[in-house]
Amino acid sequence: MEDQIRDYIHFLTVEKGLAANTLVSYERDLKSYQTYLKNVCQLASWNDSRRTNIIHFLAHLKDRGKSSKTIARHIASIRSFHQFLIREKVTDQDPSVHIESPKPERSLPKVLGMEEVESLLESPKLIEPYGFRDKAMLELLYATGMRVSELINLNVSDVHSTMGFVRCIGKGNKERIIPIGKTALGAIDQYLGQARGKFVSKNYKTDSLFLNHHGNRLTRQGFWKILKKLAKEANIEKDLTPHTLRHSFATHLLMNGADLRAVQEMLGHADISTTQIYTHVTNVRLKDVYSKFHPRA
Repeated sequence: MEDQIRDYIHFLTVEKGLAANTLVSYERDLKSYQTYLKNVCQLASWNDSRRTNIIHFLAHLKDRGKSSKTIARHIASIRSFHQFLIREKVTDQDPSVHIESPKPERSLPKVLGMEEVESLLESPKLIEPYGFRDKAMLELLYATGMRVSELINLNVSDVHSTMGFVRCIGKGNKERIIPIGKTALGAIDQYLGQARGKFVSKNYKTDSLFLNHHGNRLTRQGFWKILKKLAKEANIEKDLTPHTLRHSFATHLLMNGADLRAVQEMLGHADISTTQIYTHVTNVRLKDVYSKFHPRA
């Protein structure tokens, strides 16, 4: 059974070109499903799996406190995997047919206020190379709304200072061009001119834009550590995630009258309904402002 999961992940990598984080999620979901079938249902083959097995597995996930979003993702992974098994003639039936996904809980994304963003962006100290690098990363994230995975995969050649845009590769290897403001461009130029060379190893040339102290491309985990450290220095008590600046970027654009379609394009959302969650955030904020300042609220 492990061999088929491995073949499927290889198929997603080569044929579908899915992002590394997505591949990890698929593999983790399917291994969890396989473990349940093997240890609880005592099944030795994918062909033995039945609809009731999947339903009991999903109930098992719910009992363990998994969110409806996580369960829905497991269903999508299982459904796609069984379709792959049929195409490869490993099985002759799909037990996931007609299993409905739970309605996802639409929790509002956490965003920073504009003053909090200012404090965070000003927290890197422009004294040593790390400060210039961290300042450039934060300014670029807030200026473009790109994902952290997109940020750390940028190359120097992806930034076009004279034209004022950055090229990034998003989910599904889709390219998008995002405009950058003068402040972020200035921070990037400072980093490239005064700091990046300090990170580059003499024996190793790289086009990676943001580097760690070894001269290698900065990792997602490395960025996460930097963000937590800078948030603490900026006295931000909110729980930050790597997506916080992305959420703040979208929310602040909409609060200032940006077109929803334009925000969708900049974020790289395939479906505008994903972008619409930020209109709910702005509505909640408008209600707070009304309640706080209207004399008859």
